[in-house]
Amino acid sequence: MTIPLTQAALSQFPETVARPTYDRAGLTPGILHVGVGNFHRAHMAWYLDRLFQSGQGHDWALVGAGVRPGDAQMRQRLSGQDWLTTLVELDPAGLSARVLGSMVDFVTVDPAATIAAMSDPAIRILSLTITEGGYYVDAKTDGFDAVHPDMVHDAAHPDAPRSVFGMILAALRTRRAAGLPPFTVLSCDNLPENGHVCQRTVTGLARLSDPQLADWISANVAFPNSMVDCITPATSDRERALVRDRFGIQDAAPVVCEPFRQWVLEDNFPQGRPALETVGAEFVADVSRHELMKLRILNGGHAAIAYASALLGHHFVHDAMADRQIADWLRSLEAREIIPTLQPIPGVSYDDYLALIVSRFSNPEIGDTIPRLCLDGSNRQPKFILPTLRDRLSAGGGINGLALELALWCRYCEGTTEAGEAIPPNDDNHAALRERALATRDRPDAFLENPAIFGDLAQSQPLRQAFAAQLQSLHRRGVRATLEAYLRG
Repeated sequence: MTIPLTQAALSQFPETVARPTYDRAGLTPGILHVGVGNFHRAHMAWYLDRLFQSGQGHDWALVGAGVRPGDAQMRQRLSGQDWLTTLVELDPAGLSARVLGSMVDFVTVDPAATIAAMSDPAIRILSLTITEGGYYVDAKTDGFDAVHPDMVHDAAHPDAPRSVFGMILAALRTRRAAGLPPFTVLSCDNLPENGHVCQRTVTGLARLSDPQLADWISANVAFPNSMVDCITPATSDRERALVRDRFGIQDAAPVVCEPFRQWVLEDNFPQGRPALETVGAEFVADVSRHELMKLRILNGGHAAIAYASALLGHHFVHDAMADRQIADWLRSLEAREIIPTLQPIPGVSYDDYLALIVSRFSNPEIGDTIPRLCLDGSNRQPKFILPTLRDRLSAGGGINGLALELALWCRYCEGTTEAGEAIPPNDDNHAALRERALATRDRPDAFLENPAIFGDLAQSQPLRQAFAAQLQSLHRRGVRATLEAYLRG
């Protein structure tokens, strides 16, 4: 028998399911979070639930918000279960389930309602998980994309915005006029210096219509950087069935994740913050080195295994990691070319961190998929691979492995696996990428000469030569022989 997830039904769940023991009716909002997806609920909502369980921070409850149709669908699913979420940790030693109660409301997905909620003086932190590509970054300059249609619209219609950044500006304008302190804006997305990127977008948009507001934001609003980490697969019928059959809970939007989390934040919260350090988060003066470690070793590692694994026909990440060549390719690329670009962090061993990453990728319970890792390469490669490549080139270091990673992505963009099976489009720029990838059969430079992605890297002779050699090897000898040649090199 399964029991629908509601506040009233919590006492009926099996003892094996952890659930809130704090008084949810006594929670009051302190954080408005935009982008209530799986990662947010497996990460930030989990930390806050643990904090509330400890008897602390009950004035920091979450209010959800969103700007896309998918957010409205999530709101509908959660509203029927009192904003509760079942979270299952996929530990190979044994699965565990916990009902999270840290969210107490979800604003109607409507700009006016969202702006009103942001303007509430009880909200002291405005947090975001809107994907790496949601910050209106100009791919050519790496600066604010002032000519994006959403930014042009919001600059012309500041009282009727359609982007989350336009809504943030409207709320900050309201709070300033009312003499209320501004909220802290906390990005929880996988971006290098995510707080700085977020600040640049908010102030850049403000400057298009209200320069004085932009100056006030620069002087008064905090945008702390943060590093977040927890592998969280998408929810499908498989996960809903797991929660139903294993734990007896009927949850319209459960979340599964690995039994590992990391959250490192710059301690810059002028209006206060929850005491998350008591439940495992880490507050530091400068998060940049931790952030770079994660982006390059973990996210760069995902990119490294993604395209080779897809071309060889692997579907699940743990199956790919059981392939000796894939696992050895990951370790070798990290040790030879990625880790050497990182500055030391006191108390942190990069070798130990890499071993942890290999273990996490190999977890068979997660069910993470290679197609997910391959998604949106035109957004992810410039963030997770190309900065490492630039640093290696600047230092005069070898780049054969990074060139091979790019060549594998190029070969993947041709649209077929080595067995000749079609690869479904999974990038907004799929058509242009495929056209350039196919053109490399005659002219390898065609793929690199994509200014929106590679910029001036296309002019690097060492890169052009290494990329051409690796791509020609993939075309002539295939993935396995090319990987083996790198491993022996």
